[in-house]
Amino acid sequence: MYVAVKGGETAILNSYRLLADQRRGDPAQPELGVAQIREQLKLAVDRVMTEGSVYDPELAALAIKQASGDLVEAIFLLRAYRATLPRLGTTCALDTARMALERRISATFKDLPGGQVLGPTYDYTQRLLDFTLLASGAPVVSGDAVAAGSAQPEATPRVVDLLNQEGLIETRPVPPGDPAPVDLTREPLRFPADRATRLQNLARGDEGFLLAMAYSTQRGYANSHPFVGEIRLGQVAVEIVPEELGFVISIGDMELTECEMVNQFAGSKTEPPQFTRGYGLAFGHSERKAMAMSLVDRALRADELGEAVTSPAQMQEFVLSHSDSLEASGFVQHLKLPHYVDFQSELELVRKMRAVAVTQPITQEEDAA
Repeated sequence: MYVAVKGGETAILNSYRLLADQRRGDPAQPELGVAQIREQLKLAVDRVMTEGSVYDPELAALAIKQASGDLVEAIFLLRAYRATLPRLGTTCALDTARMALERRISATFKDLPGGQVLGPTYDYTQRLLDFTLLASGAPVVSGDAVAAGSAQPEATPRVVDLLNQEGLIETRPVPPGDPAPVDLTREPLRFPADRATRLQNLARGDEGFLLAMAYSTQRGYANSHPFVGEIRLGQVAVEIVPEELGFVISIGDMELTECEMVNQFAGSKTEPPQFTRGYGLAFGHSERKAMAMSLVDRALRADELGEAVTSPAQMQEFVLSHSDSLEASGFVQHLKLPHYVDFQSELELVRKMRAVAVTQPITQEEDAA
């Protein structure tokens, strides 16, 4: 940002002070702590971690506090911090089949191996304001809740495996010599982008934008008829293979939301009619993001599946170039910066055009032409 007025530095310092006052609010009220944000605004923290590309609930909560609850600004802060971190290694691929489930649902099969686990969700709540929350220390809803994940088996079968048994859903085995995916945090986005690159972009993409794109596919702008094959929420082990050891060790667990969307596919010249997949993955409890991501992922596979690309959600350059909240916010908000010289030139141009229009009025014939 630049300053084009005399005394701009003093004004900016005063702006910092006013911003701190706004963040603190009424000093008579207890200050909101980072630990409170982390524990009580969990869904906001999970979104900031996902789009900020840093799995650290405490830092995400700090960013939310510093940004006064502006999640896009908090994502900006977290990504800026991420850029300062060294890269110590690369983890093994996460095995979400061994997820310690907190929630697991499917809209395609009622009876699943391992069962449906409703877990924490707003899906079954009434959308009515709960005025008891205005009272300090309001009692928690009574009832014995079963600890999710405590009695889960070593591995829970995937819903798509049921379709695999009949050969009704696509399989995409990893080919030999498959190259490592492009790291979008270190390399620029190039088109056409392969699926691994697209999924990285979508994972960091703005939830609202992806939700709009996903919604468009359901309204006919991609010829999509999706079903939720499975949504999983739970803890997954993070593993690495240190060079000095040469074998896998677990360095901790992270909470993830995974969504596999099942879509009908009429077939092509090379593929028979079958179901195809869309995939979404996000940090923490981020179901809406993972679902939207999986719908857009499937739409972006149109070229690969031989489908006509006719809708915005199917166009790589449109979706991937406009999904990042930081780039979008920055480009829109840069309009607040001084554009005095540009505007003066435009102003002078309009004045000259008006002067010409007065001295040389356009006839009806010229206007029609």
